[in-house]
Amino acid sequence: MKYAFAGDRKISCNILKFLIEKGHSPSALFVSAGKRASHSQELIDMVDLPETLIFRGSEFRSEEHMAMLKSLGVDYVFGIHFPYIIPSDLLAIPKYGFLNLHPAYLPFNKGWNTPSWAIYDGTPFGATLHLMTEKLDEGDIISQAKLAVEPYDTANTLYKRALALEETVFKEAFESLVNFTFERTAQTESGTSYSKKDLKNIQEIDLEKEVEIGTLINKLRALTTSELADAAYFKKDGKEYSVQITIQPKDTSSNSVMGSSDVAEIAIKDRVKPIAFIDKLNSLSDMPYFKKDGKEYTIQITIEPKNTPSS
Repeated sequence: MKYAFAGDRKISCNILKFLIEKGHSPSALFVSAGKRASHSQELIDMVDLPETLIFRGSEFRSEEHMAMLKSLGVDYVFGIHFPYIIPSDLLAIPKYGFLNLHPAYLPFNKGWNTPSWAIYDGTPFGATLHLMTEKLDEGDIISQAKLAVEPYDTANTLYKRALALEETVFKEAFESLVNFTFERTAQTESGTSYSKKDLKNIQEIDLEKEVEIGTLINKLRALTTSELADAAYFKKDGKEYSVQITIQPKDTSSNSVMGSSDVAEIAIKDRVKPIAFIDKLNSLSDMPYFKKDGKEYTIQITIEPKNTPSS
């Protein structure tokens, strides 16, 4: 099996290490450049390739580099969180295709911010290895697995769990890729798809518009990522405030006052104005909690001034 490897983030280092340990080193390497580059040097240090076969940033788009890649006769290009748009000319070079590892259960949540939209829309979530086409995340599926979205998951915790599942999905497909016996399944459902900017459309909280508490909690969960800029926010007295949430399974074995307070229970089916919900959480001396599917979960919210104006 001959392949070129295009990657970024720690997961790409893990996948490349797995391939090398299995006796398969890449024939060429694509890494990010500039602000996008998080693990480029680590990937470069893992391979024994001349500089001419290491493509940085968008260098791979040049005619010279395209010709060089074509001359290698690779069977695959493996794309692991590689943050660049892949042109059709490159998609056509590998014999069996350009494979992409995506943190979603396709056809749901094509595109960006996949854990956020899985929580917000209540759609299936997981990890998928698929062939790339000119249409974003619409290529045939090679391997995939579902991941249950737990009531305590935020987009951040769900994404971390998805990364581990992505590695599993790739490793399970490995033998079929090496032996060229993999099966491909077309995506027949339309599913869902989101661009990077779509998240901005749901970030603002209208403090005076009544909403079901469970829906509001899900919105906060969906917008609690590793980046504060993604957080939900509200406007009050001419200022903007970001809101993030932490949810944990409640320790029901405790006999403390906090564990037995009915006042602290949040009824997720109730409809309230968000300002009332936020004020209640801030005023409770006991840890607020809600019940779902027979289990209890504690809630904590963090509010801080928003640094950048909304657009």
